[in-house]
Amino acid sequence: MISIDPFVEAYDLRDLIRRGELRPVEVAEFFLSRIEKLNPIVGAYMTITADRALEDARRLESARSEAMRTPLYGVVYSLKDLTPTRGIRTTLGSANFADSMPPEDAIIAVKMREAGGILLGKTSTPEFGGRPTTEGGLCGIAHNPWNLDYNAGGSSGGAAAQIAAGLGPIAEGSDGGGSIRGPSSNCGVVGIKPSRGRLTYAPHRGEAWGGFATRGPIARTVRDAAMMLDVLSGAVIGDPYWAPPHPRPFVDAAALRPSGLRLAAIGETKLGPVDPDVAAAFESSCAAMRELGHRVELIALDPGAMLLECARSLICVGIAAIPITDLSTVDPVVREMYHDGKKLSAADYVNLCATMHNIARSIVQELDRFDALLMPTMTMPPMRNGTFPSRPDRYLDELWTWIAFEYPFNATGQPAITVPGGFSRNGLPIGFQIVGRPNGEFDLIALAAAYEEAREWKHLRPRDFADSN
Repeated sequence: MISIDPFVEAYDLRDLIRRGELRPVEVAEFFLSRIEKLNPIVGAYMTITADRALEDARRLESARSEAMRTPLYGVVYSLKDLTPTRGIRTTLGSANFADSMPPEDAIIAVKMREAGGILLGKTSTPEFGGRPTTEGGLCGIAHNPWNLDYNAGGSSGGAAAQIAAGLGPIAEGSDGGGSIRGPSSNCGVVGIKPSRGRLTYAPHRGEAWGGFATRGPIARTVRDAAMMLDVLSGAVIGDPYWAPPHPRPFVDAAALRPSGLRLAAIGETKLGPVDPDVAAAFESSCAAMRELGHRVELIALDPGAMLLECARSLICVGIAAIPITDLSTVDPVVREMYHDGKKLSAADYVNLCATMHNIARSIVQELDRFDALLMPTMTMPPMRNGTFPSRPDRYLDELWTWIAFEYPFNATGQPAITVPGGFSRNGLPIGFQIVGRPNGEFDLIALAAAYEEAREWKHLRPRDFADSN
């Protein structure tokens, strides 16, 4: 079998295929072979679609002259197991949906196929996307490729582990309170939570979790994530939210190098302590931004504390709204969210939505004088498998401390990106989060790409997986 760098960037992989140096079938076979060997160790994939991948690859080869003009020509990718796929099981990480076969694809699944991508499979997720670690429920553990005793994060943990372990260069995730950014931070890769309305949830629903949730890209580099975002973007007529399209492709922003920006910074929260390793990595990242010519100002704003009650209740209602037939099989941690959500009345829900939007409005107005906001992605480094929460009935107390820097921007709808920002003392990745203006993905990507170029992190690989072919 032909040898391919398993950590090749999607952008470069596409160009190799366009030039005829690789064939789509060769790419599919290489990554399927690597997944077969390493996925039992990592737990990144819930379902491997080998037949579909080879079918996609052969179809691209048979129509090469037309297919090579597609933006993802021959690039392999994955979809999260929360995203509906026609004829491919979509379990939501739950025994209640273990044999679920959606009758049609999500629109974003159609977009990835039509863009020339090759589907490798569905990645692991905790039950209903309800954990910040990928374990429990129907899925196995998504191990962190940097240290298998630690978790990849959640709920897009399988997707982030896939990228970090070299089991495919791009992956779709979803983010209702940090579920793209947290796993990407834990695994040392790049994740973008787009603006509300940038991607569609059609045809199955209009929104998720009261507008908190969105889908988005996970990749090894900012450029790859931007290239995937271009493919995924776009509303469908009738969607409840519409993010205005940008006049230029987002991938173009990755080549720009902005200077002289005014950047806000928040490194603390009343919701709990920030781990010293996280704080040190954040200070180093802010220093790098200053070296790039930007003005960084610490501000006294705590959006996590401001939005805690709204986020806790609205996200739990989202879990409680799922039609569960057998609650006894549900992960006890997620069951806590289900029961909590069932306590709210319709009037409570409406009032909480209004409160959330009012608080979010005040946060966006406070940040309006800045070009972007800098924060740690998580308050703590990755957790050991099986240690979070300390016990199921503590989950809704412990959760919000860990994700305090993430869920506020699900409420405001602002775009946010996490990029590698350093490592803990025991060698685990720590993410650096940049939050953009509303609908400001283009400028956000440009700033993140400049930071990425100034640091060494994107060139580092988990040793055990870098040496595996």
